[in-house]
Amino acid sequence: MGMVTREEYEEREARTLAPYGFKSRDSRGRIVPEEEHPYRTAFQRDRDRILHTTAFRRLEYKTQVFITYEGDYYRTRLTHTLEVAQIGRTMARALGANEDLIEAICLAHDLGHPPFGHAGETTLNRLMADHGGFDHNQQSLRIVDYLEHRFPEFRGLNLTWEVREGIVKHETEYDVADAEGFEPEKRGTLEAQLANPADEIAYNAHDLDDGLRSGLITPRDLRGIAWWERLKESIGWEENHFTELIRHRIIRRFIGLLVTDLVTETARRLEEADPKSVEELRNLPENVVAFSPETAQMNRELKTFLYNHLYRHPRVIRMQKKAEWVITRLFETYIEEPAQLPLEVQQRAEEEGDLYRVVCDYIAGMTDRFALQEYAKLFDPHERV
Repeated sequence: MGMVTREEYEEREARTLAPYGFKSRDSRGRIVPEEEHPYRTAFQRDRDRILHTTAFRRLEYKTQVFITYEGDYYRTRLTHTLEVAQIGRTMARALGANEDLIEAICLAHDLGHPPFGHAGETTLNRLMADHGGFDHNQQSLRIVDYLEHRFPEFRGLNLTWEVREGIVKHETEYDVADAEGFEPEKRGTLEAQLANPADEIAYNAHDLDDGLRSGLITPRDLRGIAWWERLKESIGWEENHFTELIRHRIIRRFIGLLVTDLVTETARRLEEADPKSVEELRNLPENVVAFSPETAQMNRELKTFLYNHLYRHPRVIRMQKKAEWVITRLFETYIEEPAQLPLEVQQRAEEEGDLYRVVCDYIAGMTDRFALQEYAKLFDPHERV
């Protein structure tokens, strides 16, 4: 058979994807034009570029809810991102969407998150209030467009318009995207829309899993929550001994049911709207990707429970307050005396003439571990600088 060329692969996409699934050969292209690759499509190249960034590797030591020193078995941004990409590909395949496009969007969706999860983002946004604020979607785009410098011909990764649009239009119930510059009046592609619930499914499942594993929430706490009752019933667990195996079965079933519901409801809505092309789908009055109303309601109930019992748990709040304190002190001391910054960061601040944004970039790029080490070096008199 020999090597499958890019053209053959693009031909395969044209034959197998739905009319509203995005074909890589239809991409609007890159800011700096490049020669096409002999056997990889544009979106496959984007995915590979994202994987090889410093920002992607740092996700290993950035956390969601638990700070890294809490233990090695909790999710990090890296394991979360891989779960999101896997769920995204599964849903894309079932709905005739482009798996490579959604994978690239999913792998990049959390690059802009600062250390210490949501607490880190809130703190940086407060500190940057008079200097343009901080938003993790915009920061992810800034990383792939500018901060990663790996090619002599251009700054950033020079990704395709569609992957960049997917990063910017990434939103959840808690974060509404600002898609300025990417046709905000239009829906995202089907692939961009699917990345949002892939993220939601992954974090609901792993927050429930990590919460149960840590003991911050217990099966008793969850009694009466519609999802929990449905999951117990579906695996035939009678609330006797709660083992690790039972927890694994429950979480696996939870992800399976969520993915199936999302795919089924989205397929129904696609049939109803009947878009004949990507553009028709993007011009629909609302996103076509959705959970069924019943599942959406159950998800909301579970999210409220997790917010009250996990994210607002005294131990988690203590970690968040520590995180706010660390980031605030780092930010203020760098602004007050920029000579403490690494030489290349100082140089960037001089070139760009915006010390606040450069300090914000520097802190946002830190892992939890590095931020804590840096704090100790700056403020603990016994620590070597």
